[in-house]
Amino acid sequence: MQHGLRNLRVVECATGIAGPYAGKLFADAGADVVKLEPEEGDPLRRWSATAGDLGDDDAPLFRYLNAGKRSVVGSLESQDALLAGADLLIEDAAPGAFDREALCARHPGLVALTVTPYGLTGPLAGRAATDFTLQAECGSTGARMRPGGVPFQAGGRVVEWAGGCFAAVAGLAAVRGARASGSGEHIDFSLHATGGLVTNAYLDLMWSMVGRPPIEGAFANVETPSIHRTRDGYLGVTAYSAQQFSDFLLLIGRPDLRDSHEFDELPQRLARLEEWEEIVESHTREHTTAELVELGQVLRVPVAPVNDGKSVLEHEQLVARGAFVEDPSGGFRRPAAPYRIDGESPGPPRPAPELGEHDGDIEERTRPAPTGAGRKLPLEGVRILDATTWWAGPIATQMLAMLGADVIHIESTKRIDGSRSVGGTLKALHPEWWEASFIFLSANSNKRGITLDLGHPKGMEVFEKLVAGADALVENFSPRVMDGFGVDEKRVRELNPACHYVRMPAFGLDGPWREHVGFASTMEQMAGLSWLTGHVDDQPRIQRGPCDPIAGMHAAFALLVAMFEGEATGRGSFVECAMIEAALAVTAEQVAEYSAFGNLMSRWGNRSAHAAPQGLYGCRGHHITDTPRWLALSVASEAQWEALSGWLGRPASLAEVGSDLASRHAHHDAIDAAIAAFVADRDREECIAQLEALGVPCGRVVDSRSLTDHPQLKARGFMEPLDHAVAGSQPTMGAPFRYASVDRWLHRAAPVVGEHNDEILRELGYDDAAIAALREANVIGERPEGV
Repeated sequence: MQHGLRNLRVVECATGIAGPYAGKLFADAGADVVKLEPEEGDPLRRWSATAGDLGDDDAPLFRYLNAGKRSVVGSLESQDALLAGADLLIEDAAPGAFDREALCARHPGLVALTVTPYGLTGPLAGRAATDFTLQAECGSTGARMRPGGVPFQAGGRVVEWAGGCFAAVAGLAAVRGARASGSGEHIDFSLHATGGLVTNAYLDLMWSMVGRPPIEGAFANVETPSIHRTRDGYLGVTAYSAQQFSDFLLLIGRPDLRDSHEFDELPQRLARLEEWEEIVESHTREHTTAELVELGQVLRVPVAPVNDGKSVLEHEQLVARGAFVEDPSGGFRRPAAPYRIDGESPGPPRPAPELGEHDGDIEERTRPAPTGAGRKLPLEGVRILDATTWWAGPIATQMLAMLGADVIHIESTKRIDGSRSVGGTLKALHPEWWEASFIFLSANSNKRGITLDLGHPKGMEVFEKLVAGADALVENFSPRVMDGFGVDEKRVRELNPACHYVRMPAFGLDGPWREHVGFASTMEQMAGLSWLTGHVDDQPRIQRGPCDPIAGMHAAFALLVAMFEGEATGRGSFVECAMIEAALAVTAEQVAEYSAFGNLMSRWGNRSAHAAPQGLYGCRGHHITDTPRWLALSVASEAQWEALSGWLGRPASLAEVGSDLASRHAHHDAIDAAIAAFVADRDREECIAQLEALGVPCGRVVDSRSLTDHPQLKARGFMEPLDHAVAGSQPTMGAPFRYASVDRWLHRAAPVVGEHNDEILRELGYDDAAIAALREANVIGERPEGV
């Protein structure tokens, strides 16, 4: 990558994870990122999740997030000269902290990206929050439980990391638009909406598809098989298709269950969950994880070890890929950048800066003159061929479609998009079940759709004509699929030297796991997110999906970087974005803590290292299964603790608790007991209102099936109605951010099978007779074969 983002300047005035991770992605791609810090510095400089001895050094997590940046001490109010030459500002100040409208007016060519917990508008704007309370309010926590159990968070502050990925895409696309038009943009980014999008797998739309009946009782969104004990650890399994489950029964030595069919369907397994899991683990406990992984891969069942911060460093595929590198400042290992452009990973960055290291050294800069005219969506005029399936690939291209690209989704009647199979669960309500998948409907809006049999010469002829006129081709199958069709880097360059080719394999295009299959849960297991998720007295548990959209946004960002490169070189790039490496990028803290201090991070249930107290507490009318009334509460600062303690009446049982985090952790059990007793007979909404007024992070545990009615998401227009030919009018998730210049993101429902066959073929020059011949030869079609 010769150019990347080297002609961009980013000013970052943000702490925590989300804003700095967005800035890190820009820095990795070559942008000049100037970190604006207060006199005391970013708090992460002195933070270690395992209480590692920092000495005089900055903490590993800070160094990971800020390598390659420059540091200046100051405030936004004093940095007009710096902002005058910047392309992008990333900031996370609270609503009303300063006059954003005036700032944008002073710098009309600047893109300002504001990252806050709930966004700048809506009834929850300005509410104090942590990742824990955001997960509760966005629906993530409520369904993550065992039947009859207490819900638990997704470990590793996944909402903040995901927010950084999405924010980077939103910011870079807007910079591209501003470079063309000369007009800046203000982006109002919501971490809450991000959590709703990435951690629920669109269960709200599923509920809408069944008529949105009244919600009664808790909803345990359990997946099994999933993670199972082995002789020496844990095996992660994902068996979404009937074939994968059938082959899993061979893996556990129970071919008889293939004939009895008594566990074929998930409801059957859930009805006899303890019995089923004992059947599985009576076999897995007798074998090592490595033995089971080897057999699973022979059977092509998605399997992986459940790694922690130590074992992930030793995994053969990750070692072969060079997935971890030494931090440029030394002292710990960190994930490499999660993409490669033309076979090269972005070069090693400079070490993270000392506080104020570059005071007085930032050169004056003039923002480049506009290259085009008019104001439009940043990707308008870009055509992207979307040969992806399930969720990771489709959400990447959907984001690009929302940002203005003409995205053509390609599938075949022989092999429809895998996510359409989810509609089979609604077969009784929707006879055309392949058009009723809440995942496909959600991740493919704003796209056109064509069916093509790439195994037929005429189908490949059409495909190659599409490539010849495209700006990018994106695919996420296992490498052997597109290689088998002959669609490799060389062929794409022959067809269209300016076309970018993005490949999103599960584990990468080389290494011993090259051809292995994997889903989002496989990445959670292998990267370490599962290791951090679950109750302390339980085993690791999956998070249910965030690695798909996280991989998708890293791929979208990498493609945007390649487009900047292409504008400088005039040629397309070959972009590789392995799903596992995107997952590793957002689990870096585990590896950093282990390699720096020898300390393993582990599951904390609903507690966390950076907040205490933190947990779920039942309010008046609470019943764990029938009427859950959980209050989520998380205290992240001494001031918040003082406010909470006063609210509790400063009970005598907590007299020994100091304000500092260590003391609060040491007395966590006693604090939990005091909170539980205090709220047990109090109305939850009244508790939240009082705590919110005191600035204490809190929230409801929201049912993921009810997000359409969430007052914050409604106020921000996150769900947009779309009319689908089969599914009807449905609320559909848009982008978790608002551009000031854009009223709504969604304009087209996801395509029915082959919906735009004729339209797209006519654009390629096919007449009615030629189209009819393709249909007669089953090269195209409008109904899946075999149904």
